[in-house]
Amino acid sequence: MHQLNIIEGDFTPPQDARFALVAARFNSFIVQNLIQGAADALCRHGVSETHIDLVWTPGSFELPLAAQRLAASERYDGIVALGAVIRGGTPHFEYVANECVKGLASVALEYDVPVGFGVLTVDNIEQAVERAGTKAGNKGAEAAMSVLEMVSLLRRLEA
Repeated sequence: MHQLNIIEGDFTPPQDARFALVAARFNSFIVQNLIQGAADALCRHGVSETHIDLVWTPGSFELPLAAQRLAASERYDGIVALGAVIRGGTPHFEYVANECVKGLASVALEYDVPVGFGVLTVDNIEQAVERAGTKAGNKGAEAAMSVLEMVSLLRRLEA
């Protein structure tokens, strides 16, 4: 068996770490629960509420631009994107979901800042409700936990 040097992050935020939650106002009845889950996850792991900013966008399509501006400010160690794109009867769902995903991934890579993907892309409202805090957990909390782990990992990779 090989003895590998394993480098991984944990869920302990650095004392000075700041986070931004960037949330889509469209479908806010779902997004509010994602925000609650993300903020709760960060606070439960030691992040002070004073180190978490909440930024609203009109919808999920606009999340990448706001995340880009937040990342460019160099004020945040991690960004958690939160939204809900619910399929309708037109191709609009695919356009919004695809551009949101590509844009957020691009921000993370361009600015070297972890961007958590807490944007629901679901077929119906029932699926959105399930993923915003009922049967399928809270995807906002899961995205925040991913960001916490990545902030830790990136700091370890710098050393």
